[in-house]
Amino acid sequence: MFDALIIGGGVSGISCSLILGSAKNKAFVTEKKIGILTHQKASSLQEAVFNNAYGITPGTLGSDLLKESTKHLSDTYPHITQILNEKVLKVEGQFPEFTVTTNKNSYTSKIIVIGIGAANTFSIEGLMEYVEPHQKSLAAKQRIQLRNLDHKVAEGIYVTGTLAGWRSQLAIASGSGAAVGTDILTLWNNGVQTHAHDSIR
Repeated sequence: MFDALIIGGGVSGISCSLILGSAKNKAFVTEKKIGILTHQKASSLQEAVFNNAYGITPGTLGSDLLKESTKHLSDTYPHITQILNEKVLKVEGQFPEFTVTTNKNSYTSKIIVIGIGAANTFSIEGLMEYVEPHQKSLAAKQRIQLRNLDHKVAEGIYVTGTLAGWRSQLAIASGSGAAVGTDILTLWNNGVQTHAHDSIR
């Protein structure tokens, strides 16, 4: 049983994982089991090149960033379980026990975070009732989002990045994932507003 399972190894999913991972020494996080399904095959980053993203060297390829980010996560926060090369097909249950079924296995988690793209090929059974047209994308692109209020789809279900209705910019997707990470930390901290920072002091 995971305490939080993140679906998607792109910008918003990894960003959420990094926030959760960085809080590992907080008393209310030390016993939490966190996982991420890092399936990246359909990520829009595969064809991207970045010249306008804060903190990223101009000319960085999205395909390289995808590899570097999962390595960063495993090197810095190895306690987070990375599940590779599995595509999510179905989500069942309700808070605090969801079952996530992939093309290879099934997992249970108290909280799930959906951090995959906004393509209209989205087909995760159990979440289709939340699908609606993307509010910040050209209608001709036929993008979708999951209906949500400040990233929350339903009790125990969060959505991040473009699938949450945000524009397709790396900085926005990253911030969206980080926001959900801090929301989960706040939940784990009994509702006390919480964030996670490192310091040289």
